[in-house]
Amino acid sequence: MPDVFTDLRPLLFSIAYRMLGSVSDAEDVVQDAYLRYHRAVAAGTEIESPKAFLSAITTRLAIDLLRSARVRRETYVGQWLPEPLLTDASTPDPAQQSAESDSLSMAFLLVLERLSPVERAVFLLHDVFGYEFGAVASIVGKSADNCRQVAVRARRHVSEHRPRFEASRTQREELADRFVAALSEGDLGGLVELLAADVVVTGDSGGMSPSWPRPIAGQDKVARLLLGLAEQMRRVIGITISRVEVNGQPGAAIRDADGQLVNVFSFDIADGVVQAVRSVISREKLRHLGPLADVQALMHARRAGEPS
Repeated sequence: MPDVFTDLRPLLFSIAYRMLGSVSDAEDVVQDAYLRYHRAVAAGTEIESPKAFLSAITTRLAIDLLRSARVRRETYVGQWLPEPLLTDASTPDPAQQSAESDSLSMAFLLVLERLSPVERAVFLLHDVFGYEFGAVASIVGKSADNCRQVAVRARRHVSEHRPRFEASRTQREELADRFVAALSEGDLGGLVELLAADVVVTGDSGGMSPSWPRPIAGQDKVARLLLGLAEQMRRVIGITISRVEVNGQPGAAIRDADGQLVNVFSFDIADGVVQAVRSVISREKLRHLGPLADVQALMHARRAGEPS
């Protein structure tokens, strides 16, 4: 049992996270799948392939949860973004280092939101994780031919909106380093020249402040917004901005003077410029990343201490 958990958990988490865009939900799904596996084994069920059994249970649980999650997202305050993963060599994600690593990016997960839960499952299992259609069919309860048709539709939707990334990882990293340096130094001109003309910034705050309710587009607007936000936080809580990898793509983390996390940025970089910036400041979506700064409390305390 411990060997099964150790060997298969990274794969199951990878499937569940890509299905749901939520670290906490993915972990719950994987845990539930293992409980069901344990009960089946204890009841004397002969399981020929733990991988096939657990992949099926994980995917089915994720489909059910995604259906209810979509209802919740219709009333979500502000913009919804996936929960970020700070990725590195130790991240539990076997597909991360493969040619399909872009399937982990926030941009790609948002494209998958356009698919139905079953379309998403079929596309991910076959196109990302390499499951044969026969295996996919048994998991989602459809025929293999039907799954092929579902995959064609899903692939068409994905290809129409699939994000582009800079081909060279070195160039992506170098540009992201310059972006963070300009943001840290308050260099408006330096920041503007790193942004695409139609760059878009999206923020997910879950309703807390500081936030902006809708995407904001344009070099100058985005640069001024980000610099203004960084300067406001710097005055209130003494932030530091560091480079990190977010969902397999370049990003940045803002922390307060005590090293507690404030928010996470991810960058889409293509054609030598930043095409999109995504900011997650929602405490619910960052809690899996460690101690969090209470930004609202710090800002309130700062205002209370200012002379009237």
